[in-house]
Amino acid sequence: MSGNLLNIGKSGLFAAQVGLSTAGHNIANANVAGYSRQTVVQASGTAQAFGYGFVGSGTEVEQIKRFSDPFLNGQVRSAQTQVSSLDAFYSQISQVDNLLSDTTSGLSPALQDFFKGVQDMASNPSSAASRQAVLSNGESLVSRFQGIDDRLTEIRQGVNSEITAKVGVINSYAQQIGQLNDKIAQLSTGTGNEPNDLMDARDQLIADLNKEVKTTVTRGNNNSMTVAIGTGQPLVVGNKAFELVATTSPTDLSRVQVGFVTGSKTTVLDDKVFTGGALGGLMEFRSGTLDRTQNSLGRVAIGLAQTFNAQHRLGIDAAGSPGGDFFKVGVPVVGRNINNAVGSTTDVQAAIVDPTALTQSDYKVSYDGSNYMVTRLSDNKPFPVTPFPQTGPQTIDGVAFTVTGSAAAGDSFLVRPTINGASDFSMMVNERNSIAAAAPISTSMPLSNKGTVTISEGTVDAAYLTPGNALTAPVNLTVGGAPASLSGFPAAQAVTVTTSNGVATTYPAGTASIPFTAGANYNFGGVNLKFAGTPVAGDTFTVAPNSNGTADNRNARLLGNLQTKPILDGGKATYQSAYAELVSFVGNKTREVQVNGQAGDTLLKQVTAAQQDVSGVNLDEEATNLLRYQQAYQAAGKVMQMASTLFDTVLSIGR
Repeated sequence: MSGNLLNIGKSGLFAAQVGLSTAGHNIANANVAGYSRQTVVQASGTAQAFGYGFVGSGTEVEQIKRFSDPFLNGQVRSAQTQVSSLDAFYSQISQVDNLLSDTTSGLSPALQDFFKGVQDMASNPSSAASRQAVLSNGESLVSRFQGIDDRLTEIRQGVNSEITAKVGVINSYAQQIGQLNDKIAQLSTGTGNEPNDLMDARDQLIADLNKEVKTTVTRGNNNSMTVAIGTGQPLVVGNKAFELVATTSPTDLSRVQVGFVTGSKTTVLDDKVFTGGALGGLMEFRSGTLDRTQNSLGRVAIGLAQTFNAQHRLGIDAAGSPGGDFFKVGVPVVGRNINNAVGSTTDVQAAIVDPTALTQSDYKVSYDGSNYMVTRLSDNKPFPVTPFPQTGPQTIDGVAFTVTGSAAAGDSFLVRPTINGASDFSMMVNERNSIAAAAPISTSMPLSNKGTVTISEGTVDAAYLTPGNALTAPVNLTVGGAPASLSGFPAAQAVTVTTSNGVATTYPAGTASIPFTAGANYNFGGVNLKFAGTPVAGDTFTVAPNSNGTADNRNARLLGNLQTKPILDGGKATYQSAYAELVSFVGNKTREVQVNGQAGDTLLKQVTAAQQDVSGVNLDEEATNLLRYQQAYQAAGKVMQMASTLFDTVLSIGR
């Protein structure tokens, strides 16, 4: 009996010792990231049967239990990956927001200054100072467009660098998780016990990995973990860690994307695969905000350049020469997929033909084996290329697409119509006397006219630039008898008369007499005239090439009017409002990300607190456990001491 009592005391002493060690281990690791508190799980020893009943044999340590709740851990990972994504997004978009909204370095002040200079020149077209101010303000506008674009490009390069760094960190975590999986599986095999500290270390690595990229965790055999990312791409399976690689986009060599390595093959993953973690935040910022911002800025630059150039070409400069392009217009960027089939002869060209219809999107041109398709990437709307072979360019959203050659199924191209609009924006006019402030025509009427009719100063439209339409000699118009009519229009040109209510009538070339309608617009060869008043037969009017390009301000006024004219977005937005829409979009998105980040932080704190209620170490509780196990240790020692005394008593009887 004393021997059994000794074993009982010994088992209690050992259990108390393990309890003391476990409590001490908890206290020592209370501040270790990812550590889960442990506790000793005891069970009664096997009782021995006697005639009078069962006598206990003490206790045994069944396991060292780790308090870790997979559900709560998953909630923390889900909240953490969202917060990390929003933090990465906000750190980038806040730079763009500050850049665009700055009242001194933003585009709005430069636009206002430029058009103010144009309007000042319209007030005094013969002033050399006014003309020079237009050039100076134009250079400032160019500098502002290019400066903002350069900063956006720097941010893009920074995103590329961060993506590359994140990929290296992810690969490092994956390798460490795979190594721990191997160790944990080896230690778990055949024992049924869990190497708690190694499992904590692995959970912490998964949590750290989850900050970089959203992960999905599945428990496997022998306490191993399978970790997948994105849309299910395996990153760690057992002790095998797969590898990601930072690689260039197959259609844009300046863009870093993430590839998934399987054997000797690297598959480039779409940005949309990454929906969480810092890497997901960077991808979402780049595709959802940075691309649109740079495209939008380029759209404003291209819209301004093309429409300003179009009006400038309709004027004449101080020397009487036709106006040329005032700004350089950016051209679309076409990227051929480097993975297109060998031998494919397909070529895609793009040209901007209508700046008023431009969007902020990029386009994918692809071949499915039967048809070519242009897909607008902002909403994935497809536009079939029909017919093919093309009889002429197909215009989509103001961009003319030309597709030639033969392709293999899967061949693709990326077309970015406006991405370089701001960087390519520059001045083409460098001499103040080359500014076409004057109109190319002039109108006049003799004082001898008897009627009250007056003729407008006259304007020209784009048709005036068609070869053969420009006036080379005066056109003399004469009022005929009842009903009043006009004659003398160029014999080779049709005349279109548009009344004030919009009704247009076209008279074929060579029509000798055209009815007179007060207030109507008369158009021939791109020349536009209006008459007001009551004519008298014999009244005459003259339309002639303008010989005074210095003091005339008519084209300068039209150039200045472009500032407030709705041009972009299909004639709904001015240059200023289009840029304001961009600033508003970025500002609202920045605020949205900021608010969501604050909400995410709150949620993360809540789920972390719930997790720590289960897994965290409470030092007060562990101090209590120390006292409890100390008392148990002392009591068990007392049992062993009593067993020894009883044994000595038995021995003394036999002496």
